[in-house]
Amino acid sequence: MALRWRLGGLLAAVLVIVALPYIVTRSGAAEAISANERVTHSSEVKSLTYRIAYVTRDSEAAIYRLIHGDTDPQVRMRAARAEHEVPGLLAQLRDMTRDSPDQQALIGSLNATVNGRMALSGQAVLRHEHGDPQGAVEAMRDSGALFKMDDLIDGIVRNENSVLLQRRDEASREAFNSSLALAITAIAQVVLLTIVVIVSERQISRRLMAEVREGQAVQRSQLIVQAVREPIALLDASLGTLLVNAAFGELYGLPPDFRQSMPLTEIGDGAWTDSALLQRLNDVLLLDRELWDYELVQRTVDGVDRHVVINARRLEQDGGGDPVLLITLSDVTARALVEQQVKELNRQLEGKVEQVSDVNRELEAFSYSVSHDLRAPLRHISGFAGKLQQHLGEGADERSRHYIEVINDASRRMALLIEDLLVFSRLGRGALRLQPVDMQSLADEARVLAEIDAHGRHIVWSIAPLPIVIGDENMLRTVWQNLLGNAVKYTGKCEVARIDVEVQRHRDGSYEFVVNDNGAGFDMQYAGKLFGVFQRLHRASEFPGNGIGLANVRRIITRHGGRVWADAVPGMGARFHFTLPASDLAESFAQRRL
Repeated sequence: MALRWRLGGLLAAVLVIVALPYIVTRSGAAEAISANERVTHSSEVKSLTYRIAYVTRDSEAAIYRLIHGDTDPQVRMRAARAEHEVPGLLAQLRDMTRDSPDQQALIGSLNATVNGRMALSGQAVLRHEHGDPQGAVEAMRDSGALFKMDDLIDGIVRNENSVLLQRRDEASREAFNSSLALAITAIAQVVLLTIVVIVSERQISRRLMAEVREGQAVQRSQLIVQAVREPIALLDASLGTLLVNAAFGELYGLPPDFRQSMPLTEIGDGAWTDSALLQRLNDVLLLDRELWDYELVQRTVDGVDRHVVINARRLEQDGGGDPVLLITLSDVTARALVEQQVKELNRQLEGKVEQVSDVNRELEAFSYSVSHDLRAPLRHISGFAGKLQQHLGEGADERSRHYIEVINDASRRMALLIEDLLVFSRLGRGALRLQPVDMQSLADEARVLAEIDAHGRHIVWSIAPLPIVIGDENMLRTVWQNLLGNAVKYTGKCEVARIDVEVQRHRDGSYEFVVNDNGAGFDMQYAGKLFGVFQRLHRASEFPGNGIGLANVRRIITRHGGRVWADAVPGMGARFHFTLPASDLAESFAQRRL
C-alpha cells in the first residue's frame, strides 16, 4: 500500500511539471508568446545569476566541511562544483545579456569577483591538504571579505527587474501565467526531489540494516553450530559436504579448518558406506522423509567401533535451490557399553536371585518343618511334667516342685517361640491379599489392644490422621500391633508414657509412618541386630518378649515394597520408621473417604 502511494505521488508530480507549462503555453496568443519569451529571458537571467551565486556558495560551504574533517565523497564533489560549473554559467549569462551594456559591465565585475573567490577557495583546499587548517579557514575568510558578490548579484537582478517591469504592462497576464507555471513546476520539482531523496535514503538504510542483521544472524548461527558438541553436517543433493561442525570433524578425523566439499562415503575411512543408511538418506532428500534414531556401529579413524544414533531431515533453501540434508549424530557408545554391562549384571543378578529364592524356600520349609516337629516332643515334656506333679502329689518336696515349675515355664516359652517361628515362616510364604487398607483403623485397633495390656498406666497418645494404602490388611495389622505394643512395653518405666504416630508424604507419592516413644531406647551401634530373628537388646527380666516381632515387621514391610528402620537414644526413647509405596488405587479410595 505504501509503495502505491509513493508511485502515485511521483506520477502526480510528473504530470504537474509536464502538463501545466504546456497548457499555459498553448493558451497564450502570438503576441503574448513574444512578450512572455522576453519576460522568460529576464527570469532566466536572474535565475542564472542566482544559480551562479548558489553554486559558488555551495562549493564554499562544502570546502568548509572538508576543512572541518568531512571526508564524504559527495562533499568533495560539491567543493569542486564551482570550478567546473561557474565559468560556463558566467559565459552563458554574458551571452544572454549582450543587448544590455550595463549588465555586461556588472557581469564582468561578477566574473572577476567569482574568479577571485574560487582562487582563494582553491588555496584553502591546498592548505587543508597540506595540513594547515587554520590557513585554509583564513583563506576562506579572505575570499568572503575581499570578493563580495552580493551587491553585483543584486545589481544584475535589479537591472533585469527594471526591464521586467517595463515589459510587464504588455504581458502581465502572460507573465502571471508563466510565473505561476514556473512556481508550481519548481515546487513540484522540489517535492519530487524530496520524495525521491527520502524514499531512496529509507530504502538504502533498510537494506543496509537488513544486510547487517542477516550477516550477524549468519555469524551467530555458525558460532552456535560450531560450538555444539553434537556432530552436525549439512549435505548437498549428491550427499557431498557443505558444512560440518568441529565435533563432526573431530569424530571423523577432518582438519579443524575443513571447508571443502567431499562425498560422504569418503569421510571417516568408510564409516559412511553402509548401503542401508545411504538409501535412507537419499529417501530423505527425494521423498522428504525424516530419519529418526537410526542406530549404526561405525569404525572411526581412531580405530574404535562407535555406536551412533543418526537423525536426518531435508531443508529447503530460501533461494529456491536444491534441497539440502541436515544430519545430526549422537555418540552413544558409552551408553551401549553400560546397557551391555547392565544386561550382564541383570543376568547374573537373576541367577543370584534364583539361588537366594531357592535357599529362602529351603530355609522356610526347614523352619516350618522344625517348628511343627518340635511341638510333639514339647507336648510330651509338658504332659509328663504334669503327670509327674500329679504322681508326687503332696509328697513332693520344695525342690521337686521347683524343678517341675521350671520345666513347665520352659515348655510354655518354647511353645511361644515355636508359634512365633511358625508365624514368621507363614509371613514369608503366604501370598499377599492386596486391598485398600485404612491405616487409621488399624492404628486405633492396635492402640486399644496395647492399652489393655498396660493395666491402667498413664499413656498420652498422639495419632495423626492416617491415609488409606494398598496392602495385606492382616499383615499390616501385625505391623501396627508390634510397633505400638513395643512402644507401650518399652515405656513401662515412665511415669507418663508419650507415644506419637506421624505420617508424611514423599515426592514420589510414597508414605512414611513414624512411631515415636519416650521409653528405654537403645544404643544405635546395635541397630543392625534390631530386626533380626530372636535378637533382643534388653534383658528379658526388664522387658518380656522373644525378639521376633520386629523381624515380622521387617518381613511384612519388605514384601509390601517398603523399608523399615529405627533411631534412638538410650533412656530417651526410640523412633521406628516404615514406608509404603504409592498406589493410584489407594488415592481413589482416599478421595471417596473424604
